[in-house]
Order: sequence, then structure tokens, then C-alpha cells
Amino acid sequence: MSAKERFLKKLQDAQPRCGALENKGQADIAEFRLRMSQLQETMEAWLDGTGIRAESFPVSLLEFLIDSRAFSVPGIQLHYENRRVSFTPAFLYGQGVTGCVDVSLCTEGSVNPLCRLFMRTGENRDWTWRPAGNSTSPGGAFSEDAFFGMVEGLLP
Repeated sequence: MSAKERFLKKLQDAQPRCGALENKGQADIAEFRLRMSQLQETMEAWLDGTGIRAESFPVSLLEFLIDSRAFSVPGIQLHYENRRVSFTPAFLYGQGVTGCVDVSLCTEGSVNPLCRLFMRTGENRDWTWRPAGNSTSPGGAFSEDAFFGMVEGLLP
């Protein structure tokens, strides 16, 4: 077999794996979108009757591991008077997770990072969180109690 034939065979053998990576990437993007929508529904249920409203907004992300293509994932904003807490998707792959969301308190023109939520996949599909700016601080499971601790800054 010539060097060219070996090269072309090797190239052909590699192409199905690229397709598989792309399909996995598309599945992970779809999962991230779905889980963000479910997260908003959960928050709305927790906030029922409080007067705090939740709305989604589009966030465009770029993932270098999937052909450097942009894709959209819904973010979530919680509004109360002139304050809001934003749950903004930050990246799809990184830090051993599939899906990361930055949580920030926005008041009178300032943005204060609160924490990061991490979407888990596989057997343990629960969201986890960690305080902003400190990757070694303990966080924990994202629960109703953790949620209300995060959004406490909405109240003046």
C-alpha cells in the first residue's frame, strides 16, 4: 500500500469518529437547553406567589470542541423591583462538567457574581454549585434552600 493510500485510509477511518463527536456534541447541547428550561420551571414553582418573575433570554455560546460553532442556550433572569439575578450559561464543556451557568446579582448598573451552577450528566444528573471566584470553596447540591440563599440579594 502506498503512502497516499495509507493516508487516505487513515483519513477515512477517522471521519466516522468526528461524526460521532459532533452527534455527542449536539446531544449535549440539546440536554443543556432542556435542563435550563427545566431549571426555569423549577424556579418558577419555588417562586410562585412571591411577585418575583422569571423570564428566559437567549445566550450564544461558542464551543471549540464541536467545530467552533455557536449555539444558543436559554438564560434565566429573575426580576424584583429594579433588581435581578441572572443565570447565564457560560460554557458547555469544562471542569469535568457538561454545562456551566454563571449566577450574578444585577443592581443599579453593577453586576456582582454570586456563584456558578454546574450541570451534571450521566448517573448523577443533579445541578451543583460553587461560590463565584473560588474553585476550591465548598458548594454543594443545588436545592431549594441553596436557591433562596443565592437570590436573597433580590430583596432590598
